[in-house]
Amino acid sequence: MNKHRFLYWMRKDELAAIPFLAPSLLGFSLFFAVPFAMSVYYSFTDQVLNGTFVGLGNYKELLLSSSFRKAAGNTLLFTGISVPLLIALSLILALLLNQRIWLRNLLQTAIVLPLVVPVASIVMISQIFIDWNGVLNAWLHRIHLPRIDWLNSDGSMIIVAMIYVWKNVGYNMILFLAGLQTIPRSYYETALIEGTSGVRRFFGITLVYLTPTMFFVILISIVNSFKVFRETYLLAGPYPYDRIYMMQHYMNNMFFSLDIQKLTAAAVLMVGCMVMLVSVLLSIERKFRENME
Repeated sequence: MNKHRFLYWMRKDELAAIPFLAPSLLGFSLFFAVPFAMSVYYSFTDQVLNGTFVGLGNYKELLLSSSFRKAAGNTLLFTGISVPLLIALSLILALLLNQRIWLRNLLQTAIVLPLVVPVASIVMISQIFIDWNGVLNAWLHRIHLPRIDWLNSDGSMIIVAMIYVWKNVGYNMILFLAGLQTIPRSYYETALIEGTSGVRRFFGITLVYLTPTMFFVILISIVNSFKVFRETYLLAGPYPYDRIYMMQHYMNNMFFSLDIQKLTAAAVLMVGCMVMLVSVLLSIERKFRENME
């Protein structure tokens, strides 16, 4: 009887929650779910209006496109470089600020500050350093080295990666700090009594209990790495140097040229890759939790 009463109250609570969830569900359906479903449909047709089904023709043409392959390769390379760098730096800062150090609150505020700085301001500050007549080239000129056109060289991806790291390191650091503060201090005290070294404490306690937070931070960092279009667009325009020509540039240019089929096919492939990556990360994280239990 108690079980039936519990199920009754559960159903009652679910029905009561529907009016509160309806506006969010309506907005998600209207602005995300329905447009994406239409994009999937358009990616299998030869035109938007009165189009005929062409199967995987648009995807085959997309994969044969040198511009798409260049954009996809640059995006994967950028993610592979910037995400590990961001994770390592944010974890080091979190470990540092988790200690009782001088000016801890001031340092934490300074690191988090880029979160509230507009992207345009970040780009403007970056241009002060990387412009032809900027600070970096002034230093090179002072030591009798040639100036470098940073945005038109292979070092342009490093510039974008540095902007990405500077923008997101504060957020990741906060997440790591929250995870570190959930680890019981008694574990470290026991390890100290047993004479465990600092390296073993880090790998045996800190990283083990920080792994769920680590998976979440990696996931968020990967998603954010696919959103650097604003920075690169403001830095170098819609057709930047080849090394920083990203997937967002490709889709933006396809939109302006009204090549909706390539645009939607690229969007579906991008979403599919992200869903697969997220599924793999969540599967690994779930297995780790089961082993921990």
